[in-house]
Amino acid sequence: MQSPSPAAPRSPLLALYRWFNGQAWLLLVFTTLIWGCNAVAARLAVGEISPMMLTTARWSICCAALYLAARRQITAHWHTLRPHWRYLAVMGTAGFTAFNALFYAAAHHTTAINIAIIQGTIPVLVLLGGVLFMRLRVTPLQMLGVAVTLAGIVVVASRGQLAVLTGLAFNEGDVWMVVASALYAGYMLGLRRRPAVPPIVFFAAVAAVAAIASLPLLAAEVATGHFFAPTPKGWLLMLFVGLLPSFVSQITFIQAVSLIGPARAGVFLNLTPVFGPLLAVLILGEPLALFHAIALALVLGGIWIAEQLGAPKAAKAS
Repeated sequence: MQSPSPAAPRSPLLALYRWFNGQAWLLLVFTTLIWGCNAVAARLAVGEISPMMLTTARWSICCAALYLAARRQITAHWHTLRPHWRYLAVMGTAGFTAFNALFYAAAHHTTAINIAIIQGTIPVLVLLGGVLFMRLRVTPLQMLGVAVTLAGIVVVASRGQLAVLTGLAFNEGDVWMVVASALYAGYMLGLRRRPAVPPIVFFAAVAAVAAIASLPLLAAEVATGHFFAPTPKGWLLMLFVGLLPSFVSQITFIQAVSLIGPARAGVFLNLTPVFGPLLAVLILGEPLALFHAIALALVLGGIWIAEQLGAPKAAKAS
């Protein structure tokens, strides 16, 4: 009788992966770092790949990765999603396609620092949208937080110059980023009506809509003569945004939320407007002006007032 073979030695890489997958704080820092890199990638893409091509490629690559990773779950829950096709169409088109199209187009006109700071206002725009459209009850301190954060947007868009503000001579890239952030805030508010399916299945459905909805924008880019073939650097950036900000970071965020819950995980999202400007300075060499520092302080301060000081005690405990 043969003795049982000894258990195979545990792979150090597998052990490291399992450890990493159980550390919520590390998953969230990684996630926000990658999202901060997206602003840098948008600027690096200028002249390397056209913005609508990058938008289409991002969601097409993401969909392929999602299918390979979660095709069994997607197949099992697809019938639950079909009755909600109108909802999914709006969420994918506005929250992903339009947001990214404006995001990458804005990079042709403004800096990665401005993009990251304006994107950082999304949590407060969600709160403001809840007040305006969903009759969400808020405290006076929360509204103060909203006002402080919006002041940060004004400082960025005006470049800290009163003449720009009074003359309404805003950079069009900054304006597009404000619109993009408002669209994504609407997407986040719409998540309250998300169908009862696993998060990765819902994400796959919305990403598929985003890929399809981006095709008319790509066609318009070709028709108007603004399309050009990606350079070798453009192909690398296309793979980066399709796999890391779109796919991997979403998986790590979902895992982190499953470990500590959405309320605690949401606090870490405030790192994105910190990482973005820092990476823009280190990688792109963009100058960090005094008005950037003031704007970032206003944005983060407003979010902190709204989320930590102004939130009702019951909400903080959840």
